[in-house]
Order: sequence, then structure tokens, then C-alpha cells
Amino acid sequence: MSTKKILVVLTSHSEMGNTGHKTGFWVEEFAAPYYAFIDAGAEVTIATPKGGQAPIDPNSELSDAQTEATKRFYADPTAQDMIANTHLLSDMKQEEFDAIFYPGGHGPLWDLTENTTSIALIESFLHAKKPIASVCHAPSAFLNIKDSAGEYFIKGKTVTSFKNTEEDAVQLTDVVPFLLEDELKKRGADYQSSADWNAFAVQDGLMITGQNPASSELVAEKLLAAVKQ
Repeated sequence: MSTKKILVVLTSHSEMGNTGHKTGFWVEEFAAPYYAFIDAGAEVTIATPKGGQAPIDPNSELSDAQTEATKRFYADPTAQDMIANTHLLSDMKQEEFDAIFYPGGHGPLWDLTENTTSIALIESFLHAKKPIASVCHAPSAFLNIKDSAGEYFIKGKTVTSFKNTEEDAVQLTDVVPFLLEDELKKRGADYQSSADWNAFAVQDGLMITGQNPASSELVAEKLLAAVKQ
């Protein structure tokens, strides 16, 4: 079996609105899937809208946010070097990969939701019948992708993401540019979720989404199964 190649797209956005606080990608949502992918023999490429250092959400580095995967990441100079030297998203070509995956953190709400480069890339994966996956806040990258008829791709499809109640729990409801659960529903998605902070992921055809950081490994497992088919 040939080596599967997975493109991981991280945010370049580091500012939490106008609060003065930092954001970025959530370490667990990158680390758990990354190690699931490479342990399964896949080859991972990391890209961001701006290239170079991908910003890490400092809250994801706090002690209560750590898992075995994050500890492995902090002890892994190769992975950290990849994060420090991400590829430019505009240089990425669908033909070179078997799947695309977007980890969350709040950053994607700002720089990946309406990013035309990202949208066109995701649409090209779908056109080529290749799976797309995202977790937590990163399903925002799927909000504005369209199908061949010009309809929102997520319309009528089963999807999950970080919940309104989870956003409320982290006290960022009034800081984020929009509530992702609401926007998914507005575009006609069949939004589903589990209890707050539970691991939960759903697949509808080529699209895989996960609810929160704890769901990232489930998303990775579904994506690996999808690329093997």
C-alpha cells in the first residue's frame, strides 16, 4: 500500500478579537491526530495561510489541557520544527494529497472561514472525492464551501463543532466573531452534538467533523479509515 499523504491546515491568526489575549491552534487538536497519522504510516504536511510559525493558543499549553499526545509533541523537536516552519497554504495542491485536515483553536474563526484559497482547496478535494476533516472551531473552514450546484456543501449534511454551551463555558461568546453552531445551522446543516466536553465525531460522506479537543483523535481515526477505502 502506498504511503498516504495528509495535509494539515493550521491557523495563522493569533489575536483573540480586541481583548489583547492571544489565540491560535489548540495543541491537542493538532498533536493527537498528527501522531495518529504518522503512527499509521501516513506522511503529514503542515500549511498555514501565512506560512512560517503557526501560533499556539496559550490556553492549550496550560497543565489541565495536557494529554499523552501533547506531552509527546513537547518532547518532539521534529514536530515542533514543522510547526515553526509551516508551508504556505497557497502553494498546496490537492493532487499531492489523499486527505485534508483542519485542527481547531479559535484562530480559524478569523482567518480560515472566508479564506478563498482554503475554500478553493477544500472544494478541489471534494471534487476529487477525497475526504475532508476538521475539529472544534475548524469546521468554520467548511462554512462557505459550495457544491457543484453552488449550494452550501454542508446543507442537509450531518456536522458537529464546538457547541454554543461550550463557548459559553469558556466565556468567549461575546468575543468570537460568530457562534459556529449557529452558523452551521443557518446554512442548513444537520447539527449534532454530545454533552459538553464529551468526545464526539460524525462522518457524512467525505466530510468528518469533531466537537471539541477531546474529539480530535476520533476524527483522526475516521479520516485514516476514509483514506484507506
